[in-house]
Amino acid sequence: MSDVSTLTRQISRRRLRRYTFIGIAVIAVIGAMALDTKVVKIGSANDVQEQAFSPDTYGNKNFPDIQKDVISRAVDAKTLAEAVLANQQEAAKKYGVGAPLPVLPVKLEGVVEQGQMGIYTLKVANMPQEIQVRMQTGPAITGTDLRDATGKIQFGDFTNQIEYQNAGSAINRAMKKAVLDKVDRDALPGKTVQVVGVFRLLNPKNWMVTPVSLEVK
Repeated sequence: MSDVSTLTRQISRRRLRRYTFIGIAVIAVIGAMALDTKVVKIGSANDVQEQAFSPDTYGNKNFPDIQKDVISRAVDAKTLAEAVLANQQEAAKKYGVGAPLPVLPVKLEGVVEQGQMGIYTLKVANMPQEIQVRMQTGPAITGTDLRDATGKIQFGDFTNQIEYQNAGSAINRAMKKAVLDKVDRDALPGKTVQVVGVFRLLNPKNWMVTPVSLEVK
């Protein structure tokens, strides 16, 4: 009996040590998980970042700041035209944002001529004849000129290229909702408009203006 009791006690001690080791391992794992866990308060900035990217939320939030920035820096069309024709690189450096294809802010008053698919030629007084000014009004607003207009929105702000591209499209939609949806596009030809907007300097003699402000007189 004594041999049996001794063997039983030895087995019990081995089981106890095994369970102790298992318990220590479990505690260590839980501790590591706790250290690697980030607590995010609902509604905080971190919480917003953790949520899925919403292009339209981003566009609606950022367009007003883009609009204010463009309006504050906009250059009279005649002044900008003379600068661009005289020295494209210097004009881009002085007035534009971004490289190698900078976005320039412009303000103008002109008469809307006939157009197609929501893109209208503008007859702007005192502009050099070799420069053609056009304005896009939708229904589809193309390009990323608004996204890139301030230089403050960078690719590194986004998870990937898709988000970056979607942000540009969403800003265009936000502009359209705030500025263009109240305009009767079909009635524009023949009307005088005051426009503040941006264009990418692809060709100094061909401007495609995306508006941030449009007033029909």
